[in-house]
Amino acid sequence: MIMHFEVLVEEISAAKALNNILPKIITKMHTFRIMHYHGKKDMLKNLPIALRGYSKWIPPDYKIIILMDQDKDDCIELKALLEQLANNANLKTKSSALPGEDFMVLNRIAVEELEAWLLGDADALRIAYPKVSRTFDRTAKYRNPDTISGTWEALEHLLQHSGYFKTGLRKSECAAAVSMHMQPLNNRSRSFHVFWEGISHCMKVG
Repeated sequence: MIMHFEVLVEEISAAKALNNILPKIITKMHTFRIMHYHGKKDMLKNLPIALRGYSKWIPPDYKIIILMDQDKDDCIELKALLEQLANNANLKTKSSALPGEDFMVLNRIAVEELEAWLLGDADALRIAYPKVSRTFDRTAKYRNPDTISGTWEALEHLLQHSGYFKTGLRKSECAAAVSMHMQPLNNRSRSFHVFWEGISHCMKVG
């Protein structure tokens, strides 16, 4: 079955990143559309309306992918909230589906922020910003991007120390530049691989 993915993200930087990343995960026979909100609060406020709207017309060859940053929230509680919002709209999620049962929604969390995924592909980061240290990813601070406290700030610090973004990190610009060179198999972020594996599963069951 040819699958179409409706991808909902909280801000434009995530949309720009996924616009480059998804074609490397989703095979050419499938399609996708990315829609972004104006931050996490805006997304949580409007997501129930969007999901109820989808429930009225979404065909079986569509999947809804929801990606949200963990930030400082409890990951389990945030995932449970997203699951509940889908359930309230009568949309089956991957987590609630029985083995082999079809589902419409895949909820995924970027731990702790999407910037961890950018830090997780050191080669892509260095191609986009050549002055970045060749060995930064071997240091304890950056070795496991999902465990960094404040990944946005850590990425900004790394790039500023390398001579970029002296007036502050421009998230959308950086997300677009790094994601252009990202290779899914190279990423050291566990939450990125959970995202990738979830989409891969959708294509298999479709």
